[in-house]
Parts: sequence; structure tokens; C-alpha cells
Amino acid sequence: MKYASKPILLVEDDQVDAMTVRRALRELHVANPLEHVENGEAALEALRGAGGQRPCIILLDLNMPVMSGIEFLQVVKADAALRRIPVVVLTTSSEQQDKVDSFNLGVAGYMRKPVDYQQFVELIRSIDAYWTLSELPE
Repeated sequence: MKYASKPILLVEDDQVDAMTVRRALRELHVANPLEHVENGEAALEALRGAGGQRPCIILLDLNMPVMSGIEFLQVVKADAALRRIPVVVLTTSSEQQDKVDSFNLGVAGYMRKPVDYQQFVELIRSIDAYWTLSELPE
């Protein structure tokens, strides 16, 4: 299966941030479809849904209602069917404990959302380079 056809799952409750990610991906000509859900619980439903294609990467906010990013990571990384999907935390949190918890739960990266749009595009460009160069198990 072609990598570019696999979806990117964005787990983000802030609509402005979600639009910014979508815009940056479009600006960078990333071909992967973007699936957007607003919290960890909805993300789990999407991941476990019947016939749903596994995403090539999950971009995860931490501070969300219903189920936080850390709670989502605890469930995903304990699930043998989901644990190998790379997760990159994309957050405004600068809390050291969030970083520690995220890496203890096996994230592929932890990145702070820049306020400046061009810096945001460069951040998304780095993430795109990572997941297109990284070799993942089937």
C-alpha cells in the first residue's frame, strides 16, 4: 500500500489549530488525507472502527476535554493492534511532566505549537520528513 494514501489522524479540540494544521499540510503538498477528531475518545473510536484504515501517524494534542492526550496514549500504547502507530505530540504545553509522561508512553516526538504561522509550517514540514523517511512495520 502506498504510504501517501494512508491517513494522518489529527486529535485536536481547537478548531483554529486544526485549520492551521490542514492549511500547513496543503501548503506543503502533503498528499495524505487528514482525519480530524476532537478528543482521545473519538480518536479511539476512529482507530477501532470497522474497516477503517490505520493512520500512518497520529498528531496528538494533550489538553482536550472528554479524554486527554495522556489518557489516550495510555490506552493506545497498551493495545497491541495500535501501539506501533507513531504518535507525535503537538501541544501548547510546556509542562515538564507532560513531556516525561509522553515519552514514557512511547511517543515518536513532542513538539510545541509555535504561534507564528511560518514556524508552524516548518514544524509540520519536519514531521512530514520524519514520517515519510521512517520505515514502519506493516
